[in-house]
Amino acid sequence: MAVMKIYIRTFGCQMNEADTEIVKAVLKSHNFEFVEEVEAADVVLLNTCSVRENANRKVFGYIHEIKRINKTALMGVLGCMASDLKNNLIQDPKLKIDFIAGPDSYKKLPQIIEQVMEKDEKYGHFDLSEFETYEDIYPLRKQGVNAWVAIMRGCNNFCSYCIVPYTRGRERSRSLQSVVREIEQLVADGYKQITLLGQNVNSYKYEDYNFVDLLKAVSDIKGLKRIRFVSPHPKDFSLDLIKLMAKRENICNAIHLPLQAGSTQVLKRMNRTYTKQEYLELVNKIKKIIPEIVINTDIIVGFCGETEEDFEDTLEVVKKVEFDSAYIFKYSVRSGTFAAKKYVDDVSEEVKTRRIVKLNAIQKRISLKKHKEQIGSIEEVLIERKGTKKSKTDWQGRDEGNRLVIFSDGNYNIGELVKVKIEEATANVVKGEGCEDIF
Repeated sequence: MAVMKIYIRTFGCQMNEADTEIVKAVLKSHNFEFVEEVEAADVVLLNTCSVRENANRKVFGYIHEIKRINKTALMGVLGCMASDLKNNLIQDPKLKIDFIAGPDSYKKLPQIIEQVMEKDEKYGHFDLSEFETYEDIYPLRKQGVNAWVAIMRGCNNFCSYCIVPYTRGRERSRSLQSVVREIEQLVADGYKQITLLGQNVNSYKYEDYNFVDLLKAVSDIKGLKRIRFVSPHPKDFSLDLIKLMAKRENICNAIHLPLQAGSTQVLKRMNRTYTKQEYLELVNKIKKIIPEIVINTDIIVGFCGETEEDFEDTLEVVKKVEFDSAYIFKYSVRSGTFAAKKYVDDVSEEVKTRRIVKLNAIQKRISLKKHKEQIGSIEEVLIERKGTKKSKTDWQGRDEGNRLVIFSDGNYNIGELVKVKIEEATANVVKGEGCEDIF
């Protein structure tokens, strides 16, 4: 068989980005080649997300676009949509999808593609595994400054609005040793920063090792400058984890701590397993031990039954915590979830829009305030790229708090850690000048 050329596009979260790197490694080991243009592909793979309805719509729209550009390529849908919609995808004559593969089926992709080619028939494999972690696959990454490292797969939380436990299966963790080996290789390959990934990353459990044990072992790796992790669940954020973050210099003082809602009643309907007060107490504990901590969050507005009083509780938490940034979304029903079966999506689109606009405006003011507090400080910035929309010579990077930093031209290289004096701030970015001569 002639060498097959693959075009792959990724939708959704960081876990999907990491999964695409696994898919590439599997296919490369079977002599498939990758192309950057859809027109040149024999096979088009879409690695998909089903967290929100809008994510599905994006994929459907892109499928139709690809079919106009390349009418002969095989079309494969991977990931969460494959698990969620299953055979409906390949049975829809309008979509003209040739095969699907769920998140635990990536090792079978070479055989799936060959079977579809040889038999000229559609095929789907979307069984979820209790054991697959892909720890025996070294992902095929593009060279960069940050590497995503999946330490576990699946989720046991069953938040009532979330489809992930149904599309990615139950929690299972990689061995601590396999994670350490992969990161040691990444450091040898020149990566300065790694981000540990899991649907509920701090519920990691392998034999007698928990997430704190894993983080200690990773932090001990020589040459690793920065460690991040996403996304933790507040219920699993232990005191030992906070103390370790405060103690280890290469564990970034930045946390993405999903709130989802500020109302205890809404949180209960969401099955988030913590109250408004417990969340605030956790934040206070973190800030007491790590005063310089940067905290980002996720918030859903307009969940089933959310009253104006409930929404005011969310506003109160946002104002008390003063998140450095927040990803804010309108609730959308996901078929198959507990919320879709049990509750009514009774908050109107008009009310959801009003609430999200108000919340975004408040968060923007807080983000601007927090960024202005950085003016005059000197931050260590990991350079990610050269050039911005306004200047081809400026540099972009991230400080320890994961804030985007733009600074003026200098004799730097991507991947370097440099000192930058912050001189300006907006709600989205801080700007400054390189000041290596100060140190």
